[in-house]
Amino acid sequence: MLETLTRVPPDPILGVSAAFQADPSPEKVDLGVGVYKDEQGKTPVPRAVRTAEQEVYAAPGATILVSDPTWANHIPLLGTVGLKVDRYPYYDAQNPGVLFERMLAHLDAQPAGTIVVLHACCHNPTGQDLSAAQWAEVAAVVARRGLMPFMDLAYQGLGEDLDRDAASVRLMARAVPEMLVAVSCSKNFGIYRERTGLLIALSGNVERAGITTGHLGRLARTLWSMPPDHGAALVERVLSQPALRQEWMTELSHMASRINSLRGLLAERLGAVSGDDYRWIGAQRGMFSRLPLSATQVAFARDHHHLYMPPDGRINIAGVSPANVDRVAAGLIAAVRS
Repeated sequence: MLETLTRVPPDPILGVSAAFQADPSPEKVDLGVGVYKDEQGKTPVPRAVRTAEQEVYAAPGATILVSDPTWANHIPLLGTVGLKVDRYPYYDAQNPGVLFERMLAHLDAQPAGTIVVLHACCHNPTGQDLSAAQWAEVAAVVARRGLMPFMDLAYQGLGEDLDRDAASVRLMARAVPEMLVAVSCSKNFGIYRERTGLLIALSGNVERAGITTGHLGRLARTLWSMPPDHGAALVERVLSQPALRQEWMTELSHMASRINSLRGLLAERLGAVSGDDYRWIGAQRGMFSRLPLSATQVAFARDHHHLYMPPDGRINIAGVSPANVDRVAAGLIAAVRS
């Protein structure tokens, strides 16, 4: 079976890292991977985080409906737990907007007990959300038909604000006796790899709430026994202790200031080498800048000047330093002119 697999294209970022590691040149410079680096090229862990680290040591046979389209991982995740997955009409790609009447009619034809996954805000992948009036109509149909809403709240605060982005959840909770809400902290807290979030279960009464809690506890025991707590505990401790919070803010400010000074330095050296105006790099903010380089020019910079970056010309400014900026500028301008 495995012999039928075909080779997949290499990941543009990981491929750059692998090529950089394999390059024996002492003059090589990694401008690809998006991590902050100090003057020695190391990625430091803030002192506040190190201090905090030391201080902290059930629906069988149901059908589940997802919007068409939906987040790409919804169907694989839901399908692997044995549920029958189907779609409800949602988005008109030809005339961008919600197919609301078709959506409502589809939901109104479902048998009681059907689970309906609803994007609470910031619909992924369309960005097309329901209006407050439309949410009220959906909630009325869900309640009348005895459907089970499962609301995905992954982007709270990234649409309008924290309060308004959760309005659909509160509206639905007032309309139905039971519902599930999956909340992710990956996006709005920027802690992707810690997988921090929660599942909220609304039950019809205290007895049902106790039973539901028991089932959730058994599922947790089966799946992970004890949830990972490292990242959440560190963030909580840093933010809740004034001394650590101030130290973290000071370090963060220094990191941002250093990156901005490197932007200005690189812009100045690129201008000096080329005679062109690169002040736009200095005016940007954050760790990244996307240079006007083709994939061929990126390859030229790698092969002839040992400069490593993804094929789209995105560079990590923190990879630049006063010690290598002249070499980086010369190599980049040579690539532009190649």
